[in-house]
Order: sequence, then structure tokens, then C-alpha cells
Amino acid sequence: MSENVQSQTPSRGRLIAKLAATIVVAGALLAGLLFPWVGGTGLVARNSASLLDALPVELTDKTPAGNSQVLAADGSLITNFFSNNRTPVAPDQISDVMKQALVDIEDSRFYDHNGLDVQGTLRALVTNVAAGSVQEGGSTLTQQLVKQTLLQTATTPEERRAATQQDVARKLREARLALALEETYSKDEILARYLNIVYFGEGAYGIQAAAQKYFSVNAVDLTLPQAAMLAGLVQSPTNDDPITQPENAANRRNQVLQRMNTLGHITDQELTDISAQPVAVVQGADPPNGCIDAAVGAFFCDYLYSYLTGTLGLSENDIKNGGWTIQTSLRPDMQVAGDQAVLNTLAMGDELVGTYTAVEPGTGKVLAMANNRRYGCDAPECESVNLNVVPSRGSGSTFKVFTAAAALEQGYSKYYTLTTGDPYTSRVYKDGAGPYRVPNAANYPATLDMEKALYMSSNTYFLALEDALGSVEGPVRMAQRMGMHFDAANQSPADKIIAENRGSFTFGTDAVSPLDLASAYSTLAAGGTQCDPTPVVQILGRDGKPVTGDDGQPVVKADNCTPEAIPAGVATTLNQMLRKDVEPGNSGQTASRAYIDGHQIAGKTGTINNNASVAFVGYTPEYTASVLVFNSAADKSVGGFGGGKGATIWHDAMLPILSNQPTAEFPAEDPAVANGNTQLVPSCSSASACESALAQAGFQSSTREVDSDQPAGTFLGTSPAAGTRANVNQTVTIQVSNGSAVPPPAEPAPAPATTGGGGGGGGGGGNPGGGGGGRGGGNPGGGQNNN
Repeated sequence: MSENVQSQTPSRGRLIAKLAATIVVAGALLAGLLFPWVGGTGLVARNSASLLDALPVELTDKTPAGNSQVLAADGSLITNFFSNNRTPVAPDQISDVMKQALVDIEDSRFYDHNGLDVQGTLRALVTNVAAGSVQEGGSTLTQQLVKQTLLQTATTPEERRAATQQDVARKLREARLALALEETYSKDEILARYLNIVYFGEGAYGIQAAAQKYFSVNAVDLTLPQAAMLAGLVQSPTNDDPITQPENAANRRNQVLQRMNTLGHITDQELTDISAQPVAVVQGADPPNGCIDAAVGAFFCDYLYSYLTGTLGLSENDIKNGGWTIQTSLRPDMQVAGDQAVLNTLAMGDELVGTYTAVEPGTGKVLAMANNRRYGCDAPECESVNLNVVPSRGSGSTFKVFTAAAALEQGYSKYYTLTTGDPYTSRVYKDGAGPYRVPNAANYPATLDMEKALYMSSNTYFLALEDALGSVEGPVRMAQRMGMHFDAANQSPADKIIAENRGSFTFGTDAVSPLDLASAYSTLAAGGTQCDPTPVVQILGRDGKPVTGDDGQPVVKADNCTPEAIPAGVATTLNQMLRKDVEPGNSGQTASRAYIDGHQIAGKTGTINNNASVAFVGYTPEYTASVLVFNSAADKSVGGFGGGKGATIWHDAMLPILSNQPTAEFPAEDPAVANGNTQLVPSCSSASACESALAQAGFQSSTREVDSDQPAGTFLGTSPAAGTRANVNQTVTIQVSNGSAVPPPAEPAPAPATTGGGGGGGGGGGNPGGGGGGRGGGNPGGGQNNN
């Protein structure tokens, strides 16, 4: 029998030498095998159990395992992971003529012997010497199954050498294991195992892969000519390759046919007809292997593989040779929509990189990873780094959400009002040795509450809010609790950010992972439940049962979520606040382009200095997705703000998904969190009355004269205004007129017109300049502020 390696045509002398050597080996085999039966008193019966004890797990297990399949959430194939292309099939899924052809050419006494066939070995050598070439194999199929199994399951160089070493010890071990296999399994099972493990060339391991490769059919449908060719391949798959060596393949096939005819398994007519024909190859495509061949979501596949080897600690050998079914969380519809959405805005391979990363709130399932790069190839538009996962650039004001969440948790209400200058200089944080100050991106109202400052994205307000918090630790720890990580090589560790008390944290200046960002915002969408991202739902072994670890438990566990990682009330209140950044009717909002009619959508935009990176994170109760757009080559503007390219990509990706399902609603805000430690500012009619009313409500008060067209000393109101909310102990300003803008006396009225008519009107109703004024309804500059 062949050893499934490239054959040569030895000289007659070498074959005679091999015959002599084999006779010696046969003798050694016989002695070695008989020795356990010989006792001090003579020949005794051998206990069959001792033979079974010799079987290693590689032979008692159902080897070989075959390719591991990677499936999307809908059950479609994403790709395979394999070292050797193999798809094991059951005995009844292999055609009878294939089995017969292999037995006839390789081990015609297969159904008669018990795993060893010394008689057949000697006969094969005599036949080969007479023919001057290898016509018949020497080892039995069972012995070859032992050798190929031990060789192909070897994991160390030592194991591989032991499986191929040319000495009597290896032959003895193979013979003992062959005997044990024959006592354990049926002939049909042994034959099927051999056909599933043997190499047929062209990267095809096993009969199913070979049938697909050479003829584009399944193993059960192989015909006589096809079976004869494949049976002849196992001896020398390179020399007899029908694709590269068709003449050799035809000659070898005909040798198989001749042997089948000699043994009476095919007719003379079949031999004559088929032998005259050339080999008819119908070459099939190789199955996808690895993430570079992924049918969809190649960067998701890359993240999955890293997750399997890193987070789950699975070995590459087990992944590629375990024959597993890896069921993933990838939604092909969301992946395709995300791919197209990115390309709608940025061309494939553009200097600007756009990433779209979607997760499911409450489970952490990663649903899609899209960008405008191709995975793992060599062209200019290709990329091997997973830009959806690794931190690359900052995401700007998306980090203001962490500061707002920390403030809400500490009792600050969404009505917490601050008046800031522009730029605003911090009283707490430093920029090196000097003070830390920030400007706004446009003209903002000096006085804003937290809700408006968040959806309008006021820089000065949020630095002042950080001042009120007194330390950056609260926002940083909040970000971590929501799912952010600060442990990549190009990131500052959280403890360092806190130790340095970086006021810039709230402006998202450091590199951020798009996946982290989507994951953190999904904690809000899930009502405070934080779930670590996961790309895999379960991994099934070839027996259909979950793959288990050393602890006997499934390697994929449902323990990636932490309920109440942040207070539910904080999450639900922020959800309602962030809806105003996206949904219509909120002047000064920054993310209106992300809105999809009929759906509740919350989100936040972000832009770093020089507009070198823009971001948008949007979410519904069912989905959360982050978008980052940045320049991959230089620190220069990408053009616009987060509410431009970022919100547009999010909208285009989510439109086909949300349009096909009913809308879902966010829970109402938590009144206790929304109001915080606030009280309603009382209404009053005079400055003195206000002082008393404000003190009774728990507020401090101060009186301030302001420019007004009312007479000096006239009570004008309060700031914050009556009926709004302010923090207890907050100072409420009582505003009185300083009389500086009193209009001049009215000029005498002109003589009445002879045609009659109504009397004249005065000076614009006491509002010099015609009224209006203000800041465009809170939208400075007449357009969006897309920080």
C-alpha cells in the first residue's frame, strides 16, 4: 500500500532490496505481535481489551474533524477556518463504486484480514518487482489509516517524526493499533475514515473535498471513471494530478480500472470504454478559508478570530481543525447596509477612513463592522489593521455624555444652569503650568442648562460642569463603567488621566476604539445594563454539542452583561436628553441629519481640533452604532463636523433597517434624576418679594442691575426664570433695570390727514431697533454647531 507520498519508479534491483527488507520487517512484525501471546506455560489467549488500551484518543475519536464553519446570524456561511480542506462524510454519503475502486487498488484483501496482511504485502512486492513499477500497495488500509491519523493530528515535530520514522518500532506500533481498530470498528467505518483523511492533491483532504475539487460533485454521486481516477490519486497525488498531469492521471486511472476488472468488479466493456477516454475534470472552486475569503463582513471576521483566540483563549489548531460550527452575531443585512452607507460618503480606499460599527444593546452582540477598506489584500485600498476595533483618533464631544452622566448621578439635574464666558477659563484644570481654557465653535448663549448644552454641544458649559464636579475622576470612571477601555498602546490609562486631572477628557481628544464607543452608548440604550461586545453566539462541536473548556462548561458563556452598571434613571434621562440632538424641533441641535422619520433616535456628535476626526454615535432601543471619519494619512481636516459625514453615514446605514420594522420607544426619563437636587424657581412681583420667596425655596439670591428700557429700579424677573428649575443653594439672580435704555420722549404727532385714519404708533412699541434680536432661537450663526 502507498504511504500517500510522491511515488517514484524504482529499479528492479531496488524493488528486490525492498522485498528483502520487507520480509525482515514482516518477520519482526510477526514476532512482535506474537510475543504478548507467549507465556511461561505456552500459548495463551490474548485479552482483546489490552489491544483497545493501545488506541490513542486520535483513533478512538471520530477523526478527522474537518473544516470549521463560520455562520452569520441568519445561518448563512461567512467563511471557513481550516488548515486542511476537509469535509468528513458518513459511509452512506460515499458512492459504493468509490469504495470498491479504492479497496481493489490499495488493499484487495481488506474485507478478509484483521488489519494486517503479511501475505498481501509479500504478494504486492512480488507483483511490483515483476512489473518494474508500483502496481499494488503493501500496507493495509487500516495500517495507513493509523499512520495518516497520527501524522495529521500531530501537533509537535516529535509527534510528526514518530508518525513517519522508517523503522521496525513504528511498523510494530502501527500494526498493533491496526489490530485494535479492527476489533473496535466495522470495516465500513474504517474505510470511510480512511477516505475522509487521505490526501487527494490540490489541497483536497478527504473524498468529499476531492469530489468537489476535481468534479464539482458530492462524494455520493461519484461515477466509475471518477472513482477510478480518485482511487489512483492517493498513491501519488502530485504526479497523477489530473489538472496538471492529465496523461499521468489517465494512465493511473486505467491501472485502477484494470485491477477492478481483474477482480471481477467491472466488465471488459467498461474497462475498454473508459480506458479510451481522457480524464474529464470539472474543476470546482476552493471553499472560502479565513477572513480574506469572507462572503460578508471581513473585518467582523477578523474581530471574531481575535476574540476566539484572545478573549476565549482557544488555540488556532482547535479553531482550524476542530470541525466546529461557529455561530456568530453578524447581521448580513446590517453589514451590507453599513458597507453601502460608508461608500455613499467615502470612496473605497479614500484618504479619509470611515468606520461604522453596530452592536445590540442588552446583549453586546456585534451586528456589523463596515469601513471603506478591503481586508487583508495588497492593493492600495486594502488594510490589515481592524480600524473598527483599534483606537485611531479621538471622537470629540461624544465624551461629553460621560461627563453629563457623572453629573446626573451626583445629583445635578438636566436643568443645571451655568453662565460662562467665551472662552471659558477653568478654575480647576490646568494646561501645563498655565490655566486651561476652551472656546466654543460658534456663538452660543452665555447661559445654558445641561440638556441644551449637551445637544447644542457647548464646550464652555462642559468645562464649567467639570469645574463643578471638581475632578475628572467621575467622568472617567463613568466611561469605564459604560464600557470604554483605555488600555491600548496609543491610549492614556484611566488612572493616568485621573492623576493628571485632565480637563480635556470631556472633549474626547485621545484615540478611541469605534467598537468601545458603540458599546458604551449601548449601555444607555439598555437602561444602564453594560454588555461587553461579543461576536459569537455559540460554538458547536462536530457532535452538535457546545464546545467546552477545561472546566467542562461551554466556552461561550452568557456572562458578558452587568445589570445596573450605571443607574437606570441616569440612562433613561440621558436617552431623552440626547433625543433632542437628533429628532426635529430642537433649535441648535447638531445631528438632525441622522433622523429617520417615525423613529425615536438619540445620539451625540463629536469633532476634534482641526476637524481631523469627526464622529457620531446614534442609537435606538434596539441598535447602537458609532461612526468615525478621520484622515488616515495626516492630521488635517476631514471637512465639516460630526453632524455632517458622521450623522449621514449613520442615517444611510440605519434607514433600510429601521424602515422595515415598527418603531420602538425609549422609557420615560426618571423624574428624580432629571430634576436632581433642584427646585422650581418661584415667581414673584418685586425684588424684595423675590428675596423672601427664593430663601424659602432654598435658593441663594443676588440682585443685579441690567440694561433695560424700563425705569431704573423696575423689577424685571429672575435668572434662571420663574417656573424653571435650579439647584438647591444655587444663586438665583434678581434682575432690576438700571434705566440706561429708556427711550426719548415721543415727538409731537403730525397733523391729521384730511382722509382720516387711525392715530400714529410711537417708537416701535418701546423696543428700539424693531425687536427680535437675540441669538436665532439658540442657534448661533444661523446653522448647526456640529461639535
